[in-house]
Amino acid sequence: MPSFASRQSLGLLLGFIGVAIFGGTLPATRLALTGFDPYFITASRSAIAGVCALVLLLILRRPLPPKHAWVSLVIGTFGVVVGFPLFMAIAMQTLPAAHGGVVLGVLPIATAIVAVLITAERPGVAYWLAAMVGAVLVVTFALRHGGGGIASGDLFLLLAVAGAAIGYGYSGRLTAHMPGWEIISWSMVIALPLTLPATWWLMPNNLSAVPLEPWLGLFYAALFSQWIGFFAWNAGISICGISKISQLQLLQPFVTIGLAALVNHEAIDLDTILFAAAVVATVALSARTRVRQATPIQA
Repeated sequence: MPSFASRQSLGLLLGFIGVAIFGGTLPATRLALTGFDPYFITASRSAIAGVCALVLLLILRRPLPPKHAWVSLVIGTFGVVVGFPLFMAIAMQTLPAAHGGVVLGVLPIATAIVAVLITAERPGVAYWLAAMVGAVLVVTFALRHGGGGIASGDLFLLLAVAGAAIGYGYSGRLTAHMPGWEIISWSMVIALPLTLPATWWLMPNNLSAVPLEPWLGLFYAALFSQWIGFFAWNAGISICGISKISQLQLLQPFVTIGLAALVNHEAIDLDTILFAAAVVATVALSARTRVRQATPIQA
């Protein structure tokens, strides 16, 4: 049997793979916005992922989720299929991907709050101190790079954070009953009656005139951000728990910043590197804390 430490290391590795994939979401969305509007992107990325998920579930002949899982699946679906992608895409119309990535750095603490409310996880004082320090660091970074103020796009990003935290929380607690890849796959399939008609309705008339780069951004957001990334992310949660894995999201802004420089040609300065080092330190500290389990809440 693998030791507790080795299982925790595996869980953290899987969580980081998910974070690395999710880190490409904002740069990919900015790329997609050069050819599509945010509403079509929101609908089509989920529809594409949903069709692929349905095919995989049918090929593997997976049974329907258990009855007790459906409420969490539906709530999680609205968080990760509608709330996060829509508000994030609207924000990316006016904000650089690097700026948006840092604002999303408050997502770990939002996810941890949801985990406390809906699961049996009870992080200790050390965890919350590390989480708060990390959140303060990324908010300070956002303010420094935003001229000391909060733009309207930041408000949409905060709504995106709320949607993602709810989606991660409700999907994450199902990892005790279902494999992570099935959770996200069923979520995408559940959304198909909404996303397929919306994609058709919002489809631009000049699809053939859209350049290659927006298509690449859209397909990355659909296949990786919306679907495959959750395979690793949910598997990590099933091993380490929502609170601990969510702390790895503090690294996501800096994955996003690096990809924004590469994909969107945005600049990276020394200030960004210094903040990255400080945030990595808070993640390392929180990853070493244990998460207490209270009396389990039934899904």
